[in-house]
Amino acid sequence: MTEAIVVGVDGSETARRAAESAAAMATALGAKLHVVTAFSNDRAQVLGIANDQMAFSEERNAEKVAREVAVALRSGQLEVDHSAVRGTPAQALIQQAEKHSALMIVVGSRRMRGLGRVLGSVANNVAHNAPCDVYIAKTDQP
Repeated sequence: MTEAIVVGVDGSETARRAAESAAAMATALGAKLHVVTAFSNDRAQVLGIANDQMAFSEERNAEKVAREVAVALRSGQLEVDHSAVRGTPAQALIQQAEKHSALMIVVGSRRMRGLGRVLGSVANNVAHNAPCDVYIAKTDQP
């Protein structure tokens, strides 16, 4: 079984930087990369005019975000898959790390200053509850 690295994305620039760090580590280690986006509920919103209607859901949007990052990172040297998982970002990362017997979870350093350190953050929650190593990528600067 190939080892896996799990990384969370949410469509932000800092999450993209964390995913790029995770991809570089996965490539160097010969591991598979699993890109995860969390969503909070199953609600769908239907928008439309007359007979033209389109449904939007958090799950569909989360899956799209994860897929786009996975496609952008995929290369001949790196196997990448993705998923959208219901729950908080920390819960989603921990669940996927357990599911894939991950070698490591990579998270970004966004909001790791000031009050965020005291009250908690995704990185803090993951670091305290992960079933594997956690790497906090410095993503607050380009």
